[in-house]
Amino acid sequence: MLTKAELQRLRSLREKKHREDLGLFVVEGEKVVAELLGGKSSRVELVELYATRMWIKENPRTADYLNATEVTLDEMTRASHFPTPSSVLAVGKISRVPLAPGALDHGLTLALDGVQDAGNVGTLIRIADWFAFDRVVLSPDCADLFHQKTINASMGSFARMATHTTDLAAALASTKTPILGCELVGEDVHTLPSLRDAIVVIGSEGHGLSLAVSVQVTRRVTIPKFGGAESLNAATAAAIVCDNLRRAQARS
Repeated sequence: MLTKAELQRLRSLREKKHREDLGLFVVEGEKVVAELLGGKSSRVELVELYATRMWIKENPRTADYLNATEVTLDEMTRASHFPTPSSVLAVGKISRVPLAPGALDHGLTLALDGVQDAGNVGTLIRIADWFAFDRVVLSPDCADLFHQKTINASMGSFARMATHTTDLAAALASTKTPILGCELVGEDVHTLPSLRDAIVVIGSEGHGLSLAVSVQVTRRVTIPKFGGAESLNAATAAAIVCDNLRRAQARS
């Protein structure tokens, strides 16, 4: 059973200010929670678990391990961050790892420049995970990594991927790694050479790359357009560029 104080605290974690003050965030949903609890490569530490009687009955070992608090469906509805609650809700510790000096010099990086839609940020993290990128780097004006929409859209990838929030323009200025900027005008993405180390930069949904980041780009790439659509969703564009990078590596 939830106390009034517990309910208030869980509900407060909907807002970034309270997440930062408490150093906690919510993970909600049977699939995402199950993946975090069973994932050996998870970077997330779960500290609390709230679940319905049925979920606890079906997952007794997990419930015992995290000393799960049994809640009613009505309590879960009031605590949930979504219109339709799930049967389990976990609380994790916020942990941020600074971008190490020279990290961008090696491997593949997906960099997000002012991507403000939380769902897009989560999907982009999932894409980076799918294509086995080494890290995701976000500018400070991107959507919060610990927003519920970010977490759920990533489908567990946020717990596997190394993510870093930093001054993106400054970080790009200090590396010699090829920086690929996704824009409407540039070289055909299908002609990309094999690159062992590269940084793919995705701009905001409405404005594209910021000026400070754009001037750091060393190679502008575009996805050929055949139809009448004005533009592609940021996550869709990123997936196509990441796929072509991996294809070029496979051909070499």
